[in-house]
Amino acid sequence: MLRQAMLAVSKSERAERVITTSPLTRDVVKRYVADDVVDVIDGLTREGLLVTVDHLGEEVTDRAQAERAVREYLALLDRLPPGGDASVKLTALGLRLSEQTALDNAATICEAAAVRGLTVTLDAEEHDTIGGLHFVHATLRKEHPDVGIVVQAYLPDAIERCEKLVGARVRLCKGAYTAPGAYTRPADIDRSFVRCLRILMAGTGYPMIATHDPRLIQIASTLAVLDGRDVNGFEYQMLYGVRPGEQHRLAGLGGQVRVYVPYGADWYAYLMRRLAERPRNLAFFLRSLLSRG
Repeated sequence: MLRQAMLAVSKSERAERVITTSPLTRDVVKRYVADDVVDVIDGLTREGLLVTVDHLGEEVTDRAQAERAVREYLALLDRLPPGGDASVKLTALGLRLSEQTALDNAATICEAAAVRGLTVTLDAEEHDTIGGLHFVHATLRKEHPDVGIVVQAYLPDAIERCEKLVGARVRLCKGAYTAPGAYTRPADIDRSFVRCLRILMAGTGYPMIATHDPRLIQIASTLAVLDGRDVNGFEYQMLYGVRPGEQHRLAGLGGQVRVYVPYGADWYAYLMRRLAERPRNLAFFLRSLLSRG
């Protein structure tokens, strides 16, 4: 119930006005959203961590906004280190306008990334965009075979999606949205996650395991050994500001660990989804506000 309430708050314009204009939120937001993205990227890279960077913003309503998002990503690519990745939400590139608009804009970013030896991963969003996401991804892969895609385990068709993504870079996560018919019980989501994980680890693609759940991380590590994957055959992904100690522990064991770094002024919806995922984060957020009030 708390998760559903927080996701509803993430779509509330009134709540957004209150929270984003409060002087008390700045220090809390900086824990999860990069204030100086170049400095954060440099720091993580020095620590032996990989990065995937997301310029926050979604649901654009006109072509000019989508074009600005493309320009921001092109500038971002110049800031990424070798091995870097850009996480892109297709609604920021005009998916709500048309699939072709999002495809053309995503292709521009993928072409620029390829020149620099970088990769692009297409983020999953609300359930009604999933069809467009997979269409754009499948089309892009014809010219850019290393373009990644996100599969959300809370969706009932996640397993079938993984089975169809033969040879692809796939980021597997639990899911941070709502959808009709989606799994809501944690046990059901975890079960779906593990089933997807087995398919990806046994397949020919490149699994990107996006979770902070210790049990799922252990299962991923075990499956990697059983399926004969070396440390370069998959990676762990975690959010900036969440379990940094575990990020360094896994990297210290020789694993590839990529940190998802969001930045930009349009942070509200992102932060609310993060709080919905982890009640511990919400408690931290509320304590920080109360202690400064």
